Amino acid sequence: MRRALDAFYRLGGALSALHLTLIMVLIVAQVLGRVLDKLLVWAGFNALGLNVPGLAELASFLLLGATFFGLAYTFWQGGHIRVTLVLQHLPKSLHRVMDTAVTLAAVVITGFATWHSARLALDSYDYGDLSIGMVPVPLWIPQAVMTVGLLWLLVALLDAFFSLASGRILQLQNETPQE
Repeated sequence: MRRALDAFYRLGGALSALHLTLIMVLIVAQVLGRVLDKLLVWAGFNALGLNVPGLAELASFLLLGATFFGLAYTFWQGGHIRVTLVLQHLPKSLHRVMDTAVTLAAVVITGFATWHSARLALDSYDYGDLSIGMVPVPLWIPQAVMTVGLLWLLVALLDAFFSLASGRILQLQNETPQE
């Protein structure tokens, strides 16, 4: 089960990286198109008008995907900021209790956000909401991506919570081992 969950989190990280790569490809295509147009005008030809319509909006939707798909992976890699200032001064027995309580709070908050994100995506789908940019994108698509990313994080947090509650040591990838 652990291997399947780790692969599941890595898939989220890979999708996040794919979204960032797509942003880079779109921006490079836009820059190269502008450079080619300038060179053509400079050489006395007509510009081809090469550009990516709605680039800023598309890049923002891809950034949303990169952010939310990467949440669970980043959590398991120990990349999220965890305030350990208080935890490091607690006795080991209280440390586990506090860590479990904080993880449970994160589960509740993430569950709440996931539920309402899903409701927002369904409402946008029902009403046929479209983005207002140059390229009308149905808003339920980026909202569904956000919901899936939050659900992915919820799975990771539940995994961490049940590990802590069962007495296992929660070992995130970039953290030093707890004793």
